[in-house]
Amino acid sequence: MEKKSVALHAFSPGEYIRDELEARGWTQLDLATIMGRPLRTVNEIISAKKSVTPETAVGLAKAFGTSAELWLNLEGSYRLAMVKDDDTEVAHKAKIFGLAPVNEMTKREWIKPHNTVDELEKSVLAFFEIATLDDKPKVSFAARKSTSYDNITPAQLAWFYRAKHIAAGMQVKKYSKDNLIGLVKTLRSLAGHVEELRHIPKLLADAGIRFLVIEHLTGSKIDGGAFWLGKNKTEPAIVLSIRYDRVDGLWHTLGHELGHIHNEDDFSLDIDLVNENADARTQKPESEIKADEFAEQLTIQRSELDDFIVRTKPLYAKKKIEGFAARIGVHPGIVVGQLQHRKEISYSHSREMLVKVRDIVTSTAQTDGWGHKVGL
Repeated sequence: MEKKSVALHAFSPGEYIRDELEARGWTQLDLATIMGRPLRTVNEIISAKKSVTPETAVGLAKAFGTSAELWLNLEGSYRLAMVKDDDTEVAHKAKIFGLAPVNEMTKREWIKPHNTVDELEKSVLAFFEIATLDDKPKVSFAARKSTSYDNITPAQLAWFYRAKHIAAGMQVKKYSKDNLIGLVKTLRSLAGHVEELRHIPKLLADAGIRFLVIEHLTGSKIDGGAFWLGKNKTEPAIVLSIRYDRVDGLWHTLGHELGHIHNEDDFSLDIDLVNENADARTQKPESEIKADEFAEQLTIQRSELDDFIVRTKPLYAKKKIEGFAARIGVHPGIVVGQLQHRKEISYSHSREMLVKVRDIVTSTAQTDGWGHKVGL
């Protein structure tokens, strides 16, 4: 009602021009002649059929001894008042898009395309398992970032919920912490050859851990997550994005998420995990530091790497890295990754050893992304 009231009292620039003409005793033809414009153009401006352009504003200003800004402001105020108040739907859409990356979720088929805003809202609410747009998703998790552990973005939250939905439909054996301890030993035996990574999904399932891979959403910077489906932390799940497709990143992220499960942490999203700086460790929550330590020990014992560094620093020849990796039974790319993380070598050193692993893992893992789709 308020918008309509404003519109009823809005005056067009033409009404002011009419007053000026009357005050001077001019006709519309006189003004057209003075400004060098067609009579039809002047008539359409006065009747508000044509808008006042910057050029016209300058002409009116010279004709009436005013400023050009006056006429442009009158035009802008009038046109704004005439706009129908249709922003209710726009605000509704904005609220939905503030909660979820709707376009990308639709493209990835996480939600279906919708013809109305109400249908879209229902779909997004169902996805996040909430009743209204003002509700917060009913999860509690720690998020790991290079700068902050707060302020989870809509893309990060949507990625997590997609993992939660897929994991809920997966069948695995009963979980126990004893199973996890045995799993760690078995996984360590796979670290020497990337082809062995295809066994990871089954090994985790046999240990009672759901394992899946979901391509990250644009700008989310997510590397992995660990969470529990059942009550009393009895149904663990691990999800990776393999955003950095290389052997060291895969092993570190997997180890980090296993660390969260081993330590029985709450929900965890790990963001910029592979790309983190070692100096940031003091800024991390204690649970993240412990998960890091678990990941580091999964493939290479700290004492072994410390000894290698002491004996080799600062000349980390590729043959020495390969020899050390062969002696302890891990892929050389894992050694390179840990040395880079410790800043012992540059990120350009031996990058050819950081081989790609995504295709190997996704060949056997429950995967959503890169052409793989999971129907729910």
